[in-house]
Amino acid sequence: MIFPPSLFDIGFLSIRIWDILDILIVGYLFYQLFTILRGSIAFNIFIGVLFIFLVSFLVQFLEMELLSMILGQVFSVGVIMLLIVFQPEVRRFLLLLGNSTLRQRSNIVSRFLDRNFSGDQTDHAQERIGLENAILRMSRRKTGALIVVADNFNLQTFNDSGTKINAIISQPLIESIFSKDSPLHDGAMILHNDKVFSASCVLPVSNNTVLPSKLGLRHRAALGVTEVSGVAVFIVSEETGAISFASQGELQYKVTESQLTELLKKHF
Repeated sequence: MIFPPSLFDIGFLSIRIWDILDILIVGYLFYQLFTILRGSIAFNIFIGVLFIFLVSFLVQFLEMELLSMILGQVFSVGVIMLLIVFQPEVRRFLLLLGNSTLRQRSNIVSRFLDRNFSGDQTDHAQERIGLENAILRMSRRKTGALIVVADNFNLQTFNDSGTKINAIISQPLIESIFSKDSPLHDGAMILHNDKVFSASCVLPVSNNTVLPSKLGLRHRAALGVTEVSGVAVFIVSEETGAISFASQGELQYKVTESQLTELLKKHF
């Protein structure tokens, strides 16, 4: 196999296009790793592991045999230890890669279906508008809400903790579920396949230490579920009526009406 010649030389180093690609891929992986670990206790552990690695390199360079042997024993089981310690983060990283692939396939299928079955777009748009109107109305009335838009992930994990509804999405239904007099208002609503799949579901709470202390359980649960699955979550604050959005472990505060419209078009 013939590889292309070097692009340019820096002193005695020959830089090829594969070297640049190698650096870009490694840089992207480190950025994703930093994004996943940022704000968690695991980030401090990662810094500690990196420090031990640098010390081990220095010890080998100085030929300190006893200390080098001890650190060598530590690194011999290091991979298993790291998998145990960073299990949630490894899972999030793999979900991030898998969800990106599934989303790309879903977009291709969606474009094909949109071209061939354009008649279904009217109903889909009506449901999206009904959801948007419900969120805006609950925001004005300061009605707390937690709505998960699920796509390409196993719903059974969270559905078992709630009440299955399996009803067509509509503004009155959403508002009635999150009404303070409703027995289902406390918990998350899951939307899937253009339906209200279930309500009053319990979500995992994020352990992110960077979150402001003023954020309540709804926001932490919204962030927590996006850290372990590829879903989008819309939150309405009961205290302020402000709308927030969570996706891929990131939280967006004070979403405007125009931003809400764009987010729903993208994720619903």
